Amino acid sequence: MFEGEQGLTIFGDQVDCSGENQDVGEAMFQVSLLVLTVGFLILIIGWYFYSKAKKKLLISKSSPAKQRKLLSQRHPYLYFLAIWTRRLKRRLEWTFDGKKYAKTKTEDKLQFRIKKHQSVLLKKLGENNEQLQLNKITNLKIAAAQINGIVIKPGETFSFCKLVGLPTKSKGYLPGMELSFGEAKAGIGGGICQISNLIHWLVIHSPLTVTERRHHSFDPFPDDGRVLPFGSGATVFYNYIDYQFINNTEHIFQINLWFSDKCLEGELRINSELNYAYHVVEKDHRFLKIDGQFYRKNEIWRDKLMKFEGGKIVETELIMKNFARVTYEPESYEEMEDYEKTSH
Repeated sequence: MFEGEQGLTIFGDQVDCSGENQDVGEAMFQVSLLVLTVGFLILIIGWYFYSKAKKKLLISKSSPAKQRKLLSQRHPYLYFLAIWTRRLKRRLEWTFDGKKYAKTKTEDKLQFRIKKHQSVLLKKLGENNEQLQLNKITNLKIAAAQINGIVIKPGETFSFCKLVGLPTKSKGYLPGMELSFGEAKAGIGGGICQISNLIHWLVIHSPLTVTERRHHSFDPFPDDGRVLPFGSGATVFYNYIDYQFINNTEHIFQINLWFSDKCLEGELRINSELNYAYHVVEKDHRFLKIDGQFYRKNEIWRDKLMKFEGGKIVETELIMKNFARVTYEPESYEEMEDYEKTSH
């Protein structure tokens, strides 16, 4: 039931590393290194021009209307090369970093449930995005199928991007809403962060250890029936902005995803019952206005409770501290001086 694949995977393909295929494998490796070297040179050149552009942006900061676009926005070809250089680097990491990545899936559910959560599929996110919202549902179903039933054994690492792969039109992905360069726009496969958000919420209610996570650097829309705390999600962008966690326990875990009429639903299961649980809460949530710009901040804390001792709290920890720009005007906020911003 937990039998995995054999062989070496390079760039997503299975490679037979025996006999006459050794020369082919060596050639592929040399070509990969050459491409990576060229990519790094491009990144160095790009970083030089980016640094010059960034200095000019800082000089013009006092006049927002006159700010220039980022280098990658003004030179799309350079942006494209930078993206694919990072993607190549990540693929090489997947092959040679020594991690054991979870890849076994099963329809048989593990015995005990740790946490279940559901996320509404259609939300009010600004104006004129109904079709993007509908497309997102298609994207979610394609991506969820690559994760549903995944088993994370002791010592294994879960990688969202490695399991889901690159969202493309040929796989059936549609333009959905994605957040980039401080704005919401359409992109192929947009919206699948809803899955990584849900999985992260499940994981922080368990003893699994998050090893790689990023969240959006800005808040684009007012809350519309928000259930989870602000900043508790995990954004992904294939493949170098990934969401990963490792199983450093002796237990086996499993993630299951499915859809109801209105929701994406998911659960985290385990092969043996734990005598403790986790409770996650938000603290110190505020909207701030600093030098005419709105920001949002909060803290997310986690209590460890002993289930069979009346819920006694044995450990409390700060697991996330968020501070992000807001692109809308909140209903209520506090005005603060600029120097106070740096202290949060």
